[in-house]
Amino acid sequence: MDYKTFKEKFTEDLKEKLYENGIEDVEMSLRNVEKTNLSYESLTIVPRESNVGINFNIEQAFSDYEYTEDYESILVSSTHAIMRGLENVPSVDVAELTSYEAMKDKLSIEVISAEANADLLDKIPHENMEDMAVVYRFVLESNEIGRSSILVTNDMIERMGVTHDQLKADALENAPEIRPAVIHGMSEVVKEMMGEEAFELAGLPDVQDEAMYVATVPDKTSGAGVIAYQDFMDQAAEKLGGDFYILPSSIHEILLVPDNGEMAADQLRDMVKEVNATQVSPEEKLTDNVYHYDSREHIFELAEKFEARQKEQDVSLDEKTEEHGSVLKDLKDKQKEVAAKPPVKDAAEKLQKQRVEKPSK
Repeated sequence: MDYKTFKEKFTEDLKEKLYENGIEDVEMSLRNVEKTNLSYESLTIVPRESNVGINFNIEQAFSDYEYTEDYESILVSSTHAIMRGLENVPSVDVAELTSYEAMKDKLSIEVISAEANADLLDKIPHENMEDMAVVYRFVLESNEIGRSSILVTNDMIERMGVTHDQLKADALENAPEIRPAVIHGMSEVVKEMMGEEAFELAGLPDVQDEAMYVATVPDKTSGAGVIAYQDFMDQAAEKLGGDFYILPSSIHEILLVPDNGEMAADQLRDMVKEVNATQVSPEEKLTDNVYHYDSREHIFELAEKFEARQKEQDVSLDEKTEEHGSVLKDLKDKQKEVAAKPPVKDAAEKLQKQRVEKPSK
């Protein structure tokens, strides 16, 4: 069946399946959903006694149907996924959602690809950060099951009577409080993932001088936004011991690599591109670029800009050195010229002698 037929049949069959599982009264509607890095047609399911529901990606369900041709299995698995989602929908006061004073302590900061989200950025308040965009989100709830949040839009803050500048200022103050930056060495991360006992059994050493660090937030969801926190760069520089490169692992975390001469920017860029192409899902991708933080000048920039700036400084230094060398050479040449001439006193005596010895007419 085609997509239009699938949507109609799936919606009716899903409502019946939910009814069989005790969810008797729901409202269903189709709408377009715009999320970071992707947009899709969603089947929105809201229980009648609730003001909050869930969005189900019906385009993905149709794609799965085309691939497997197993409609019944997709219907059953989708029913179970929707039931789990409805069970974990947070209780939300709709009046609270329209009150900025009630919502501002839930403000968080995230970063997304500016290029991949160009259309979305027209509708939401944001700041440019090289080829990324800093965006704002109200985090309603976050736990081991998942996170409930709302991306802040231009229409939303207009209805709330809040300016872009006020939103930004409040987010910069609040985000580090509710979602503080966490920086761990890669060996610490591996130990946490494996468990301390398994880590020790594997014979992996605790590394003192880490070659790479991971930065994120406690729930590890959309944690790359820490790079937009006001003091993050200097905190990271202190932990890493100076300048460092930033690798956008995904929207959830970033990798920090000390700029100690062991890794070149082009090597790091190749690493990021390969990981993005093979291990990061499209909706979680940030960018393929690498960034650099100059801890002395307090400059965050694309690594290629840093390299260009370094070359300019090197050329300027060479020119100054050459100019300085030229001045020294002129001075030395002048000294030789002066040394080659007879002293002023000797020259005067010689001139006087010539006058005495010259016969008079």
